[in-house]
Amino acid sequence: MLDIKYLLANVEAVKQNCRNRNVPTDILDAVDVVVELEQKRKTLLQDVEEVRRLQNANAQATGKEKDPEKRQAFIAEGKQLKASIGTNETELKSLDAQLKSQLGRIPNLTHPAAPVGALEDESLELRKVGTPRVFDFKARDHVEIGKALDLIDFESGAKVSGHGFYFLKNDAVLLELALQQFAIQTLVKKGFSPVVTPDLARNQILEGIGFTPRGTETQIYSVEDSDLSLIGTAEITLGGMHADEIFDEAVLPLKYVGLSHCFRTEAGAAGRASKGLYRVHQFTKIEMFAFTTPEASDQTHAELLAIEEEIFTALGIPYRVLDICSGDLGGQAYRKYDLEAWMPGRGEAGEYGEVTSTSDCTDYQARRLNIRYRPSAQKGTRFVHTLNGTALALSRALIVILENYQRADGLVDVPPVLQPYMGKAIMGQRP
Repeated sequence: MLDIKYLLANVEAVKQNCRNRNVPTDILDAVDVVVELEQKRKTLLQDVEEVRRLQNANAQATGKEKDPEKRQAFIAEGKQLKASIGTNETELKSLDAQLKSQLGRIPNLTHPAAPVGALEDESLELRKVGTPRVFDFKARDHVEIGKALDLIDFESGAKVSGHGFYFLKNDAVLLELALQQFAIQTLVKKGFSPVVTPDLARNQILEGIGFTPRGTETQIYSVEDSDLSLIGTAEITLGGMHADEIFDEAVLPLKYVGLSHCFRTEAGAAGRASKGLYRVHQFTKIEMFAFTTPEASDQTHAELLAIEEEIFTALGIPYRVLDICSGDLGGQAYRKYDLEAWMPGRGEAGEYGEVTSTSDCTDYQARRLNIRYRPSAQKGTRFVHTLNGTALALSRALIVILENYQRADGLVDVPPVLQPYMGKAIMGQRP
């Protein structure tokens, strides 16, 4: 959440930021609600302090009074003051909860260099890397390839679990495991600590990261009669791992590479662009997460983006980098970059499709999760900055490899960088 001191001093700037992000009117209105609630809270605090002053005076007078009748009057007054304090503190607790709830609805600030726009297509393309392959045969999409080579079974997935689920089989399993090893080894060499995270998290952790576990538009699967939900990304578990902790500055930046399953309802997702593995309810993802000082935030964000580019360059996949516009940022993101890889089977003649993203969330998540550090050169504590980035969303990585490395004979070449992990150079060959 935002620093309430900043919001109160910059009300119009916060409102304009909300407009730039194209948020619903009720979220824009939350800014004024926060201002109103904070004023009520301050007034109530003043009332509480005044009653406490009267309590102290009453206690002193009661102790000094010798006359029994007057002493009883002071005691009766003291009971009334105590009851008044109790009422005020109950109201103050309610106001604090309302204030936290409304403040949590307001999105993060936006990096001044991020493009301002309401729609997805207003994001800025920064660069393209690699040239899309020109096939001398009719290219197939990953669904056709997966079926022909017995790599992906959507029919059995639907029978067992419903639409949006699938079985990976044969070389697709080896490919996914090879991608996991390749990405994790790449990141370990760069100083990231590997973590396999839980697939469930408490709802307060989801909310702290910025996800809504309940409601009609949620992308989260909640566990009935519990405070647990299936995670949609290891960003949730990696960020929550250090909730309510204080680091020494010397340990920062702290960088993790997390492996987890991800579960998403994908409410509202439909259409040809979402077919096959592109939007599914369960997939495996390798996630980067960093805790940094505010001063190192921009540099770390650039590092995460560079790693994403390094991975897809090593895989030999053409891609482009987008600086995401303000209206398409998640509520917690200060700035976000997407990598879109070339997918020959997407659309009529191939299109770019999102495969990774990386976000700088500044101290927005850290405030909600109460994650701080002790600066080495000053007293007190400060909130850390948190950043996240997808190393590989494996379902989409499978798409781009199957489609970009397909051959005229129907088989699929294994990217050279993955061959040591897979132990073969060609996928789909019958024993």
